[in-house]
Amino acid sequence: MVATTTEQLSALSNTTVVVHPLVLLSVADHHARSVPRGSSKRVVGILLGQDNGSSINVANSFGIPFEEDEKDSKTWFLDHNYIDGMWEMFKKVNARERMIGWYHTGPKLRASDQEINDLLKRYIARPVMVIVDVRPQTVGIPTDAYFAVEEIKDDGTETRKTFLHVPSAIEAEEAEEIGVEHLLRDIKDSTTTTLATRVAEQLASLRGLQSRLGDIQSYLVDVSSGKMPLNHQISYYLQDALNLLPDLNDQELTQSFATTTNDEMLVVYLSSLLRAVIALHALVDNKASIGRAELEESKSDKEKEKAKSPKGDEKEKGEKEKDSSKTSNEDKGL
Repeated sequence: MVATTTEQLSALSNTTVVVHPLVLLSVADHHARSVPRGSSKRVVGILLGQDNGSSINVANSFGIPFEEDEKDSKTWFLDHNYIDGMWEMFKKVNARERMIGWYHTGPKLRASDQEINDLLKRYIARPVMVIVDVRPQTVGIPTDAYFAVEEIKDDGTETRKTFLHVPSAIEAEEAEEIGVEHLLRDIKDSTTTTLATRVAEQLASLRGLQSRLGDIQSYLVDVSSGKMPLNHQISYYLQDALNLLPDLNDQELTQSFATTTNDEMLVVYLSSLLRAVIALHALVDNKASIGRAELEESKSDKEKEKAKSPKGDEKEKGEKEKDSSKTSNEDKGL
């Protein structure tokens, strides 16, 4: 469906694309098997699931043969017969799943995406395009969903085809959650504590927030310099987000923030003191136990030496008696 009105555009922008973990694993496996390391090639496949109108559930996928010229992205090849054959087999396995769109491993939009999307409209009335970043450089959801629309300009000039970004989410069913948990057990380090894991997750969230703020800053700079046109919908969203920020000029709010921060830092300070005292106690206890063990070991060595000493004296006396008897015999012989 090509959206040409504001109502249709707003309806599409409110559509959420839900991607299941099975799809991410299939795409990553497809890319690992088809593309050598260090190459910038991408793989293309078909998405299966249900289109519920306000939400699109992407539950399964399969890869398709695809080739394109690295120098000229307009030159590409896609096997239609393979799509027909795979679709006939998937219908026999699960009739509830329909072809709802396609994916590629970008990691960004390319010039041939619009042509591929138009080709897939032979099979899908409203295809959704999902870009899966198999090698993410930033923290966050590795999927971006788009719908192909016709953008109507305010000056009345000719419309042009473009892609409308829609929100995407990662959700899993119960069986998928169990499988993902088993995979994470092998990946995660079991030696790390729960506190260290929580701190690492919060740090990853802050890095993701920093990258999003950087994108917003670069967009605003490009708009102010005239490199990009002004999008009123984005400016409305930014204004709503800024309105949610607290007013730090308010003395009462600043005081409450300072009080909360001081309370939290006091807890951290006391925790550090307790941790240092426990560490020192463990060190002293360890030193004392080592000293007691060394003292007991030295006592046992001395007792062993005392037990051996009478036997040694008797041997020395026997040897002296033998020597004295030999000397007396020699004197008698003379």
